[in-house]
Amino acid sequence: MEKNRLMWASRRGMLELDLMLQPFVEKHYDQLDQTDQQLFQELLELEDQQLFLWLVRGEQATDINTQRIVDIICESRKRSQ
Repeated sequence: MEKNRLMWASRRGMLELDLMLQPFVEKHYDQLDQTDQQLFQELLELEDQQLFLWLVRGEQATDINTQRIVDIICESRKRSQ
C-alpha cells in the first residue's frame, strides 16, 4: 500500500489512535520488513474500538502476529517521546 493511502487509513475516529498511528507511518513504517508492513496494513482494517483497547489501554491481542505489530507501534511511541 502506498504511503499516502496508509496515512489516510491511519486517520481514525479517535484522536488517541490518530496520535499513535499517523506518527508511526511517518517515522517508522518504512523501516519495517515486508511482513511487519503487511501486519500493519491488516491492523488498519480493524475497528477503532479494538485498536483502542490494544494500543491505548494496553490489552493483549489474542493473535500473536497482531500483538507483534501492536508491540512495535507501542515501542516506537515510547522511543519517540
